[in-house]
Amino acid sequence: MGEKNSMVYLFGFSPNFGDKLDSLFKILKEQTERRIDINLVLIHDGIIGVTKKGKTPKVLLDLLKQRLKIYAMIPDIIARGMDSKNLLDQVKGIGYDELVDLLVESRKIVSWM
Repeated sequence: MGEKNSMVYLFGFSPNFGDKLDSLFKILKEQTERRIDINLVLIHDGIIGVTKKGKTPKVLLDLLKQRLKIYAMIPDIIARGMDSKNLLDQVKGIGYDELVDLLVESRKIVSWM
């Protein structure tokens, strides 16, 4: 899942309020251009828009085109009444055990909540 030289960003704001995600997008784009391995974990309201049946905000669509791995917390998806089986193809659903593994394997964790 993660790599020893990777960074994990935890993002918990709704993408429908694009200013926070826009700011993060600029940082992630710069880091991926510098070949830093980025894992973005969407948690809490950050998972809004990650299913095929919902409306995906433009900034999230732009993130999906970047060279990074995007994960969404399945418990947060379920808590918001969404189906984790309908995730966008570029988003991988994970549980708490996988989140812990990802965090342990990463050299740096950045929290946006």
